[in-house]
Parts: sequence; C-alpha cells; structure tokens
Amino acid sequence: MIYKLRHYFGLHRQNAIDAFDDLIQKPLASMLTIAVIGIALALPAALNLLVQNGRSVADSFDGIRDFSVYLKPSASLADAGKLAESLRLRSSIETVRIISADDALKDFQEASGFSEALSALGTNPLPHTLVVRPTEAADAGKLTTLADELSTKTNVDQVRIDTDWVKRLNAILDLLRRSVTIAGVLLIAAVIIIVGNTIRLDIQSRRDEIEVLKLLGASDGFVRRPFLYVGVWYGLVGGLFGIVLLVISALILAEPIERLTGLYQASFALQGLNFTSIGAILLGGFLSGWIGAWTAVSRHIASIQPS
Repeated sequence: MIYKLRHYFGLHRQNAIDAFDDLIQKPLASMLTIAVIGIALALPAALNLLVQNGRSVADSFDGIRDFSVYLKPSASLADAGKLAESLRLRSSIETVRIISADDALKDFQEASGFSEALSALGTNPLPHTLVVRPTEAADAGKLTTLADELSTKTNVDQVRIDTDWVKRLNAILDLLRRSVTIAGVLLIAAVIIIVGNTIRLDIQSRRDEIEVLKLLGASDGFVRRPFLYVGVWYGLVGGLFGIVLLVISALILAEPIERLTGLYQASFALQGLNFTSIGAILLGGFLSGWIGAWTAVSRHIASIQPS
C-alpha cells in the first residue's frame, strides 16, 4: 500500500516537473500566455483594491462624518457638557467636542475680519455647539434617527447633519463591489478559455505521441495528467505575474496619492495587497488553469485513438 502511494505521488511529482520544463522549453509563447493570464487575474484584484482604498479615502476625511448640534442661547456651558456626556455613552458615537460660545465668537472674529462690528453688538449671538463624530458603523438611518431625537431635547435649537454623503458613498461602493464580481467572473472565464485553447494546441502538436502512448496501453488519465499540470502551472505563474503587476502599480501610485491627499490635509496611505488577496489571486489562477486544461483535455484526448 505504501509503495503504491509512493509510486502514485512520484508520478505526479514527475509530471509536474516535466510540465514546468515544457513551459521553459518554449519561453516566448509561455511568457505571452502567462502575461495575458496575469493581466486578466490582476484586473479584478485591482478593482477590489480600488473599493478598499475608496473606503479608506472616505474615512481619512474625518470631518465629513461630523455633524453639529447647536444649543439654544439660553443653554449654559454646563448644559452642553451634560448633553455631550450623554452622547459619548452611545455606541454609535465616536467623539463629541464642545465649542463654547466664546470660542466660537473668537474663531469667527479671526476668520471673518469683522471683529469690531461683532464687538459693537455687546452680546455674543453665537450658541454653544457640539461637534459630534459618529462611528464608521453608523449608517444614514441611524444618523437620521439620532438627529431627530436630539432635535426634541430641551436645550437643543438645531441639528445640522448631512446623510446624503453616506447614501452616495454606500451606493458607489456597492456599485463597485458588484462590478468587481462581474469583472472577476468574466476574466476568470477568459483565463479558462485562454488556458484551454493553449492546451488544445499543445495536444494537437503532440498527437502522434499520444497515439503511441494509447497504442502501448496508456489510459486517458495517464495521458491527461501532464496537460493538467501544464494548465496549473500557467495559472499559478500567471497569478504570480499579476501580483507583481499590482505591487509595481501600488509603488508607482503611492507617492502621487500621498501628495494629493496632503493637499486636502487628509492622512491616507494606499492599501496594497494583503495575504488574503494574494491567496485569492493564486487560488483563482490555480482553479482557472486546472479547469481550462481539464476542459480541453477531456474533449480532445478522448477523440484521439491509435490508428
């Protein structure tokens, strides 16, 4: 039993080595096929990274998630502190910052240049304000419910919140996620077709050899195995080529993106490939290569019979 298993795995190891040698023997044709497969595998992965980085870009502009709660002129700073403390206890709230009426007036005087006119009013027309930052998990519905609840508070005069950006962002990301799925399916299908066509041509070029093997009693499984390993090697090496393309693209884009986000005073680092993405690309290459080779081999090997 042990001998049979050792012999079985030995045959597979030898077939894998021979299949890789076949790729090396025709470097130009192999590299062209591998390049096409790598590009096809890299495109859906690049779109997936685009979705991830788009979410990170939105999160890096922290101020876009903030909304303001304006208190009534009669509300004291202590009232503002109590309301802020109650908001901090909520799971949907990340931070609450209090801007006192005096600080708001001072900032407005410095920014507007109307300090003398404002001083002539005698009283501060600005209310105490709470700047509330929700958590990333707080969607538009939760924010709207929270705004309605705050509007009923005794000391609250107005709540200024914009949930449209949340709806737009979620709609865009959902569209991109669906696009990634569609593109992934189509490009994996393209890889299967490419590998299948390549294996078909390889079978035709080795038709005489296959006929001799079958004449000597070789089974279809024995004849099929080397071609399956050729397809697997195409898929795996094509996946590695796609990973290299993505890494190079990330390195090229990192500095311009960092410079661009710096102009908007946002902290953002381009997210590259992680182990999950790398594993998904290699697995996609392996499966598409194997399926493409199996489809071509199953169809053409059976039709070749020794004459």
